[in-house]
Amino acid sequence: MTPTTILMLSASAGTGHTRAAEALRVHAAMAGGELEAVHLDVLQFVTPLLRAIYTDVYNLLVGRAPGLWSRLYRATDRARPRGRAHKIRRWAERISSRALLREVAQRRPDLIICTHFLPAEMLSPLCGSGALACPVWVQVTDFDLHQMWVHDHIAGYFAPNDEVAFRLRERGIAAAAIHVTGIPIMPAFSHQFDRRGCARALQIQPQMMTVLLMGGGTGLGSVIQIAERLLALHINFQIIALAGKSASTLAALRELAARHPGRLTPHGYTGHIERLMACSDLVVTKPGGLTTAESLAMGLPMIVIAPIPGQEEHNANYLLERGVALKAFDMVTLEYRIRYLMGHPAKLEDMRSKARALGRPEAARAVLDTVMAKLHA
Repeated sequence: MTPTTILMLSASAGTGHTRAAEALRVHAAMAGGELEAVHLDVLQFVTPLLRAIYTDVYNLLVGRAPGLWSRLYRATDRARPRGRAHKIRRWAERISSRALLREVAQRRPDLIICTHFLPAEMLSPLCGSGALACPVWVQVTDFDLHQMWVHDHIAGYFAPNDEVAFRLRERGIAAAAIHVTGIPIMPAFSHQFDRRGCARALQIQPQMMTVLLMGGGTGLGSVIQIAERLLALHINFQIIALAGKSASTLAALRELAARHPGRLTPHGYTGHIERLMACSDLVVTKPGGLTTAESLAMGLPMIVIAPIPGQEEHNANYLLERGVALKAFDMVTLEYRIRYLMGHPAKLEDMRSKARALGRPEAARAVLDTVMAKLHA
């Protein structure tokens, strides 16, 4: 039997969109030859100028001018979809993405799943004209819905929760085309981990209260500064601190760990974050859509820090409203939140229970089951 070819299209503007697409690809690869899945980053098939706008300019705005980014986010969300500004933007994207359209045509997929609004926007006119015959689906990757995710001629939408599904309906999407599945994450997040075994592998104490530190932010400083401040607290807990891909940050964390033996365990980039989460009681993190979905799947309470205006602010609000996270605005607030949770274990357990209830570790499988059922209906 000829396998069904699925094309996952993401955009490396931030890591969440690519991680969701990769999660779908990995789940599809587990189907035993029934599915042939390919993941493409669309920004590798556009002009250098468009790629720079979606990566360098975006990173500059959220890092150096978050207030400006916030205004831009709101303005583009409120603008009429068929207004002049959006028409000009879509025209520029269309002439800058001819290589992508050629690549899609050459691969001749049976269906396409977009985990970023950009490829969905590029393919929508082709679906409408009949130039692209296969169905195109859209997976929303934050607990928020911006206008730029919503397009004509899309086969269906996958929403992370009921609120986003409601907002899709308010934007004119038919209820039958909306499926509440969650955000796709890797298969490992559905496993049951033995905390003691994971802790032994990481060479940390399994019984000690553990905080997973996944970055710094405005008002708090770097991950190094946060770890140093927390280590100065006279509380019996240990820290797992992530340096990402920064060699200098990892080196600085190792120096700090040497001064606090048994209290701090630094890690660089890891493809097994689920094992670190399995050893942790609390995570301090920015509220990105994928990190949020992964933490919920692991039943891990959060203290959210430095949310990017727009989508991450909405993610943070969702977590706060559901009682699975607290928010720290600065270092003093972070210290207070940690002291409070350490002193109120019942509160921490309540957050953990609520996080487990919200987690959707099987989201990717639900997405694939839905698109396949529709394809063969």
